[in-house]
Amino acid sequence: MKIITRTVAINNLSKYIGKELSSFAEQYGITITKNGKYNKGWKGQVLERLAGLDNNNSKAPNGLSYELKSVAFYYKKEELVPKETMAIAMINPEELLKTEFFSSHCWTKLKSIVFCAVMWNGKNSTKAKFLNIANFDFAQDDELIQEIKHDYDYIRNKLIKHGWSSLTGKDGKWIQARTKGVGHGSNTRAFYARKQLVNKIFELGKINNK
Repeated sequence: MKIITRTVAINNLSKYIGKELSSFAEQYGITITKNGKYNKGWKGQVLERLAGLDNNNSKAPNGLSYELKSVAFYYKKEELVPKETMAIAMINPEELLKTEFFSSHCWTKLKSIVFCAVMWNGKNSTKAKFLNIANFDFAQDDELIQEIKHDYDYIRNKLIKHGWSSLTGKDGKWIQARTKGVGHGSNTRAFYARKQLVNKIFELGKINNK
C-alpha cells in the first residue's frame, strides 16, 4: 500500500488551488448527481484523490493518522468567510466522562486535520472552486488551544454534573457539542468547530496568502 504522508498530501493538493473541482470528478469516476440524487460528499472525495489518497490509505509512517476536511466559504462584504461549522469528532459519553482533553479523540482529530476551503455556490451545486489549504500544527501551550481546552473541560464538567441531555450547541466559544443526525430528536452528538474557529485556522494556517 502506498503511504501518503500529511506533507505529501498537502504538497499534492497545493497544485490544484484555484482549480474547479468538478472538472476532476468525472476523471476519477466520482458522481455528483445521479438519477436526481445529489452526492453531498463529492468535493471531499475529489480532494482525497487529488491529495493522492485512495482506499483510505491515509496512514502516516509514524502511526499518526490525518484526514482531509472540506469547508464551504462564501463572500460576505467582499471577504471570504466560512458558511458552516465543521464536524471534528463524534462524542462517546463514556469516553468524554473519563478522558482529559489532550488524551481525547477530539484533540487527536483536531490536530491531525488538513483543512480545505472550497467555494460555496448554493445548495446542491455541481461547481466548487478549490480556494486554499490550511496546514496548522497545534501546540498544547498555544493560547487558542488552551481556550479550546477550556471549552472541552466546560462541556465535560457539564456532562458529569447534569448529564448527556444537558449538552447543547450554545456551549463553548470555539467548539460546541451539538446533535448530529437526522431530525431534531437525535440523541447523537459531535464536537464541531464554530465558524470563528474555522476562520481563524484558515487565517493562521493557509499556505497561499494571495
